[in-house]
Amino acid sequence: MGLLAAIGVLAPFPFYYWLWTNPHSWVNLCGRGRDPSRVMALVSHFLKLVQFISLFSVSSLSWPPPLYFWPLIAFGQFLNFRVYQLLGESGTYYGVRFGKNIPWVTKFPFGYIKDPQYVGSILSLLACWSWVPLQYILLWSLGYVFMIHLESTEIPATRAKPLS
Repeated sequence: MGLLAAIGVLAPFPFYYWLWTNPHSWVNLCGRGRDPSRVMALVSHFLKLVQFISLFSVSSLSWPPPLYFWPLIAFGQFLNFRVYQLLGESGTYYGVRFGKNIPWVTKFPFGYIKDPQYVGSILSLLACWSWVPLQYILLWSLGYVFMIHLESTEIPATRAKPLS
């Protein structure tokens, strides 16, 4: 199960890479009348489910969790929900890459934490350390680090033009 779990943990990252580097292809594939951010969100939710099932398959759950679990999961999920609250679906799911005008946000956690959604996700993964073998947490976290690096090198000229 180890190799399948590793593949499942890494499953979303080739998709995210492709969308980030070829947003025009995604916009064209979605076609007129379909919001590329919305479609990305739906596919991403499915891939997140694959990741969770993969982690669950190699986990050994026990209760109660260690004390470090609560602050890590609480702050990690707070960051994730806050980012979504401030950016919305289009801001969270590459809307700017798909040609949408996404307003710049400076409210907390933006301006205080670099890449707050990825930081929140990594903190949430670390919270599960007592249940999930460390190599899977590190593998998933490395996927986020890869995306942080990729997304920091955005070239605005490569953004897609929205289909009207």
